[in-house]
Amino acid sequence: MKKALALVTAVLLLAVLVAGCSGGGQNTGGSQKFINIATGGTSGTYFPLGGALAEIWNKNIKGVNATAQSTGASVANVNLLKDGKAEVIFVQNDIAYYALNGTEMFKDNKYEDIRGLATLYPETIQIVTRADKGIKSILDLKGKKVAVGAAGSGTEANARQILEAAGITYKDIQVQYLSFSEAANNLKDGNIDAAFVTAGFPTAAVQDIAAQHKIVIIPVDDKTADALISKYPFYTKTVIPANTYNGQTEDVKTVSVKSMLAVSSKMDEETAYNLVKTMYENLERLKTAHAVGEKIVPEAGKEGMSIPLHPGAEKYFKEKGL
Repeated sequence: MKKALALVTAVLLLAVLVAGCSGGGQNTGGSQKFINIATGGTSGTYFPLGGALAEIWNKNIKGVNATAQSTGASVANVNLLKDGKAEVIFVQNDIAYYALNGTEMFKDNKYEDIRGLATLYPETIQIVTRADKGIKSILDLKGKKVAVGAAGSGTEANARQILEAAGITYKDIQVQYLSFSEAANNLKDGNIDAAFVTAGFPTAAVQDIAAQHKIVIIPVDDKTADALISKYPFYTKTVIPANTYNGQTEDVKTVSVKSMLAVSSKMDEETAYNLVKTMYENLERLKTAHAVGEKIVPEAGKEGMSIPLHPGAEKYFKEKGL
């Protein structure tokens, strides 16, 4: 009898301990909310920021289990969101616009459920060449081997649209469909003449080239920029300050799109609100993840928003009077 009583007591104590453990901190089991953050390549900007966001959300939102996934970036991320394989994605605002409206690379793959959480920082189109190539303007690209980004990528759309605004088509250049890292390596080796890179500056890949060769950032002049923006209003004029890269002694005019966070319209309002709120309450962590973190502020969180805001994000910005 005593043994039986002791066994029952032990079982009851174990039950209390289990209940106590599950009651504090993160929720476990079925109540846990998994959030897969689709970022970009491990050498890019999205990946370290995604890791920082996962850390912020895990520490500050009860029941959330967030992880950052390395991906093919913007276009791939939209497809992951659409297929339910990601809950939060990093994406360029132009790509989000194409997805919502079924244009460009989403012509036959429209995604009307994409919603914005916040825009983050400028993603600057940098047209990079080596000084020994003798290229000083967009018009000088005629007849040259130019890396325009991977086929169907956001960079490729940027390159095509900028060239079009300058009166150049792909028939005028030797098009090279190369990824970010492939373009950098081929430019270093002299196999191509110039490359389009869309990323927050300073960009590690461009810094790497500048460490080995004198580089030139080809400007996007005002006339070209104005023609571009009149047709594609999600672009903004940008200046890359002198000395951003080794040997770059003057400011360079160019254009940018904006990076942003997007989710599905099916995400509940409370979750979306908490994701935005806790991100902005922990900006120091984003600053330590990457230099572009300095540009992520709530005051700029709706600038360049090219798709409808998620109601949860809208609630946050309204509370802040933004």
